[in-house]
Amino acid sequence: MSETPKPTWRGLPRETIVWHPTVIAESCNGCGLCVTTCGKNVFSFDYEANKPVVAAPQACMVGCTTCAVLCPQDALEFPSVGYVRQIIRKNKLVTQAKNMLRADVEKYDIKQRKPVAA
Repeated sequence: MSETPKPTWRGLPRETIVWHPTVIAESCNGCGLCVTTCGKNVFSFDYEANKPVVAAPQACMVGCTTCAVLCPQDALEFPSVGYVRQIIRKNKLVTQAKNMLRADVEKYDIKQRKPVAA
């Protein structure tokens, strides 16, 4: 029986990156917008407490703050942008991205991009 591979972000073990929302319960009105909007299924909902719960924190895409941007109560917080930028600098991820662009022109070139279905 093979082990399930551990998730990574840009080649780094995802478990080493602390990036996920924190629910500020006192501010949350239980609208559920964060739960029903998150495409990574980070949240579940506690129907008794009428509050979202961060059930899968490592599923959160590093750098994503969509749920916090959409929250009408400002009831979600994330680590600072500086934290992520430090990871980017320390691990030379800008160089990695540039190398990826050069290595796969067909994938990223605007002139070769196929239309995306709406």
